[in-house]
Amino acid sequence: MKPNNPLANTCQVSGDNGSRLVRAGLYARVSTLNGQDPEVQLHELREYARRRGWQIVGEYVDRGISGAKDSRPELNTLMADAHKRRLDVVCVWRFDRFARSVSHLLRALETFKALGIEFCSFSEQMDTSTPTGRMIFTMLGAVAELERSLIAERVRAGLRNARAKGQRIGRPPVDISESQVRSLLEGGLTLKTIGKRLGVSPATVCRRAHAVGSRS
Repeated sequence: MKPNNPLANTCQVSGDNGSRLVRAGLYARVSTLNGQDPEVQLHELREYARRRGWQIVGEYVDRGISGAKDSRPELNTLMADAHKRRLDVVCVWRFDRFARSVSHLLRALETFKALGIEFCSFSEQMDTSTPTGRMIFTMLGAVAELERSLIAERVRAGLRNARAKGQRIGRPPVDISESQVRSLLEGGLTLKTIGKRLGVSPATVCRRAHAVGSRS
């Protein structure tokens, strides 16, 4: 994170929410270091913050990191600062610079809402402090719910199709003999050690051990 951008010292004016100064965190990301410059994003975000009368208290820039990852160093720092109430608004250049999916974006927005932090996307002109922004937030929630429902239905359909074809669902059965378990138990090995040796879980060894005991 690059704290205390020089523009912050020039933004000593009232923010949109009244007389209290609005503390803004700017987030930018580039996927590669080959020809991509986060300053392109930051320049517009700084200018936007200046026009809104926000004080830029931090710039969070992930360089050379894919947006497919939920966990990114600077994004993690931004979220930590948000939880510490160091920000009043988070501003990004575009949705896909910030979140990897609709569900990821929605989770972040729900977190910000719970913390009393507004969210702004410059390119999409989305601002959760406005009625239009709140409407978009609600629509995103509906889209994410639809996405989860479709995924769940596809999984269920796949399972039904597999069962109809006589395919076994789940892990294949593990074939370990009771004589193996008996021999290893008599050798003083623990269930965990036996499981590692035979490539099965301790619970599976335990079941075989109970079977051995019931026949003794």
